[in-house]
Order: sequence, then C-alpha cells, then structure tokens
Amino acid sequence: MNNVLYRSRISGTGSYLPEGLITNKYLETLVDTSDEWVRDRTGIKHRHKVKDGQVTSDLAYEAAIIALKEANISANELDMILFATVSPDQIMPNTACVLQSKLKAGDCMALDVSAACSGFVYALAIADQFIKTGPLKNILVVGAEVLTPYVNYKDRDTCILFGDGAGAAVVTRARPDDESTIYSHHLHADGEISDLFVLPAGGSKMPFSQEVLDKELQYVKMKGREIFKHAVRTMSKCCKEALDYNQMSADKVDWVIPHQANVRIIQAVADHFGISMDKVVVEIEEMGNTSAATVIVAMDKAIKDGRIKRGQNILLTAFGAGITSGSLLMKY
Repeated sequence: MNNVLYRSRISGTGSYLPEGLITNKYLETLVDTSDEWVRDRTGIKHRHKVKDGQVTSDLAYEAAIIALKEANISANELDMILFATVSPDQIMPNTACVLQSKLKAGDCMALDVSAACSGFVYALAIADQFIKTGPLKNILVVGAEVLTPYVNYKDRDTCILFGDGAGAAVVTRARPDDESTIYSHHLHADGEISDLFVLPAGGSKMPFSQEVLDKELQYVKMKGREIFKHAVRTMSKCCKEALDYNQMSADKVDWVIPHQANVRIIQAVADHFGISMDKVVVEIEEMGNTSAATVIVAMDKAIKDGRIKRGQNILLTAFGAGITSGSLLMKY
C-alpha cells in the first residue's frame, strides 16, 4: 500500500473563446439597457457566443489541445478527464466521454462535475486528491460552457451577464525538485438557498413540454441582489479559510483569481482582504460570466501574458448555483 503523498502541479493551461460576440450595444436593441449601464454594474463590454452547431465539447477540445501541448503530454497519457460544466452536450453520455473521444485519449476515467460557477475549482480539487494519493499521474481538468441557449434575451438581469467559453489545465505529479504544489482546497455548498439561481426545466422534476416553452422555464433565473450578497460573503469566507489553514497572510498572495461574475463582486472581495486590484486577475470585460470556465480562462490569460509566473502564490475562489463555493491556494 502506498503511504506517500505526492504533490500536484499545473503543467499546462489553455483557453478558447468562440468568435461570435454579444456586445452591450446589441443588447440595447433587445432590452432596456445601455452600454454605460452594463459596464458600470458588471464590468462587461462583450460576451462570446458559439456559432451554429458548435457545442460545449468543441470549445473544450480547443482549450485542451493547447493545454496538452503546453504540458508536453499526449492525450493517450491521460489517466482521467474531469469536465466541469452545467451546459453539457447532452444528458448522456457525459461530456467528458465525448471529449475523450475527440481527443483520442484512449481508456481513462472520464467524469462530468456539476457545481456551476465553482465547477473548475471543485474539479481541480478532485484532481489534486487523485494525484496526491498516488494512483494517477496526468489529469485533464476542463471548465467549459455554452450558456447562451439558456439565456432569456428579454430578461435584462441575466442577458447582460452570460457568455460561452472554455479553459483547460493539465494537472500532473510534481517532480521532487519542482516547488509547484497545491497547498489546500476548501469546498462548500448550501442547498438551503439553492433557489437563488436555477434552471427550472430539463430534469426529472420538469421535463420539457409545450407548457415549459410557453412559460419560458428553459432559461436561467436568478435573484440578483441575494446572489451578490452571498457571493461576496462566501468567496471572502473561502479565501480567509485558505489563508488561515496555510498560516499565510494576504500580502504573501501574488495573484487572486476569482470567478468572473461581476466586477463589483470582485472588487468587494478584494476590499474585504485589503488586496489591491492590481493583484486580482480580472478578465470579465472581454468574456462576461462563463460559469465553470471563468477561473481557468482568466488564469490562462494571465499565464500567457506573463502576469502569472512560476513560483508565485495563486489563490482561486468561486461561487455558483447550488449554492456552491470554494477556494484553492497553490504555488504555481
């Protein structure tokens, strides 16, 4: 029996945003809003949208190919694929298996993770556990969403927020001489307030029907003010939990990468810890809220442009429907 605990490292990342754009100016033609109003309240300039026929696994494939190349790992070396999404290609088979086929990854464990906007942090924590305890060495962790079909473009509260996108990270066993590690992860859920953010139809509780379509229950619905309040409180709590657990002060964190839901939420969390926004990765302006994809897309962009460097301490935090939340602290 193996009693050695290994260390995990992110050896490669990739992201992909589809070419189509939903601009604030376009939304002005659909609902009572303005570019200035949307930017002021959310920080979003535009969101990306898939073209006809493009599905969640297609976006994930593009991001995964980049991450695998960067990690110098072939798809058939993967021991597991973890796919965080709330917008799978279909109910079954799971989208991880579809991606496995597209990548020609061969025989490996393939699993979807449904934790909404916290999905990538949840999946990364699961990958760390499998690496740490020894049975697996190479895991592909994906956060990908095609949310635009689930958005009611007559509802100003939701249509200004959501877009499509994907990110991927290859998590591998760290070498003995490599300092990269995942220090800890802290995951939570509060089902008592799960009614704050819902997609009513499509499951066993409310199968699709003409009545569903007539009442527009196939679209996401949320209680915005309550979501804002709980998001700030919960992400702040998760970040404090990570720092306290590792006896690390906030000034030792080089970068905070929060879920890109709303710039005001991001600013409120940074203010809570007295962290300068200069140390917070914010990419929401160019992509909107892509749910499980936001954290990894933002991280990949910051790695690619040189903001995030090896050896830096990175704090991820997220909040999503469920209500799920979590944080993960690592040395990149």
